[in-house]
Amino acid sequence: MQDQQEMRLTSPAFQEGQAIPEKYTCDGENVNPPLTIAYVPPGTKSLALVIDDPDAPHGTFTHWMVWNLSPRQERIEENAELRETVCGKNSWGHNSYGGPCPPSGTHHYHFMLYALDSTLDISGNSNREMLANAMEDHIIAVTQLVGLYSKKG
Repeated sequence: MQDQQEMRLTSPAFQEGQAIPEKYTCDGENVNPPLTIAYVPPGTKSLALVIDDPDAPHGTFTHWMVWNLSPRQERIEENAELRETVCGKNSWGHNSYGGPCPPSGTHHYHFMLYALDSTLDISGNSNREMLANAMEDHIIAVTQLVGLYSKKG
């Protein structure tokens, strides 16, 4: 019997630990990068995606939160309009993607993908803490992709 592969999150736009192209940041078009999802574990009822910047000067800054993605979702397209999902409030207070925009220096952007054993019954008014509380005890697997960005100018 073959071992179950670990869940993976990758992007055709940038590699793990490499620079996120300007197009996906506040210096460019500010649209989400394309993402590829692989090896979602059996029993997964939904996926949640969170993009955080732990290097932000006033604590972790959340750039995008989307949950109740189908476990069969293999790709998130560039500039995606994700139907049948919920998009929570990012740290700017918007229910949308907000690209990397560090005030100075190089920041690490953590694209975290969670496989959950349920769908989440929380509203789009939810912030990062509310999402974390809702996911607690429902996480089957988690994977991450880290990209870097330094603001221009």
